[in-house]
Amino acid sequence: MKKTGNMLCLSACLSVFFMFLYSCTAQPVPGAYDMSGYFPLIQDKKIGIVMNQTSEVNAVNLVDTLYSRGINIGAIYTPEHGLKGKGDAGELMGDGFYSKLSIPVISLYGKKKKPLPEDLRGIEAIIFDIQDVGVRFYTYISTLHYIMEACAEAKIQLIVLDRPNPNAHYIDGPVLESGLRSFVGMHPVPVVYGMTIGEYAMMINGENWLPDNLRCNLKVVPCKNYTHKTGYDLPVPPSPNLNNMRAIYLYPSVAFFEGTIISEGRGTDSPFQVAGHPDYSDNSFSFVPRSMPGYDTRPKYQDTTCYGIDLRSISLLELKKINRLNLNYLIQFYKDPGIQKNFFTRYFNLLAGNDDLKNQIVTGWSEDEIRNSWKTELEEFKKIRVKYLLYPDE
Repeated sequence: MKKTGNMLCLSACLSVFFMFLYSCTAQPVPGAYDMSGYFPLIQDKKIGIVMNQTSEVNAVNLVDTLYSRGINIGAIYTPEHGLKGKGDAGELMGDGFYSKLSIPVISLYGKKKKPLPEDLRGIEAIIFDIQDVGVRFYTYISTLHYIMEACAEAKIQLIVLDRPNPNAHYIDGPVLESGLRSFVGMHPVPVVYGMTIGEYAMMINGENWLPDNLRCNLKVVPCKNYTHKTGYDLPVPPSPNLNNMRAIYLYPSVAFFEGTIISEGRGTDSPFQVAGHPDYSDNSFSFVPRSMPGYDTRPKYQDTTCYGIDLRSISLLELKKINRLNLNYLIQFYKDPGIQKNFFTRYFNLLAGNDDLKNQIVTGWSEDEIRNSWKTELEEFKKIRVKYLLYPDE
């Protein structure tokens, strides 16, 4: 017990030290660094950790960080792309072990999205520490939902270590309709919802979005030095194809192409930063998708020249100022007569969260007309959102 106490004392001191270093430069401090904010909740307990490659404290992954400080880790739970973030989009991941410590690693993106009771056996608290990008169809918030549901059923406390959201400075897009609920959209929120993952967890609880009136015993350890307008460059890519900040800023708009016949740049060094199709009429820019292990092994139009748009020339400074979805990319490609036939796939409506967006584009609505169609529901969402904010918008 004395050894554990000494370790916890050391952890608290290190936590203060690292937070001091961040505060000196006024950089946002993720919740994982505030060990004094969550160590009292997990000491002398067997815990589980929901994590991936983004779960780090001072460039050391969270498992090693906590284990070195005497915390008993019973299981690791991983989202889409797996523990190391190397799985293809949609690739079913299997269970395994964290080899250094022989800790079971349980995939929540495969045969199951929610931990089974046996996956939680003996676990007394769960930590959730995953970097999100603030987009409804980015599946980490769906994993959060199922973890909250499982914790509520098992009466296990969930501790969310909050991290800044690089797209938290604006709110835009249609709000999800209930009939289109899926793993790429589980809640009635817009495409870009302007909240950290900790705030989002509070909203899931507060709006009773868990089934059967369940309520999760939730604790959020907030970020320091952070507002929704604070710039934050992610130290680790959150998933294979969001490999830099340009991709992260463009993702909310360009990802709509995943529900069309247009390549969104997977299989290149610049996913979500280029887009195209073999039959696009403007041949001034081209790229060739290749099989790229660790990124995408079966991209659209593999080994075929695609013609389209190159968004890599947009400066990061300009991208950081983006405060709305760009629908003109979609509209521009749809208007090309050579690729208009069968342009949309069934997946598109799941990404949009409604049937309207597709129909509006097909019937020739302008971007402003489409945007005005979701104005009222956005205002209603903002009234809900404000109840759960931990950080100011300015």
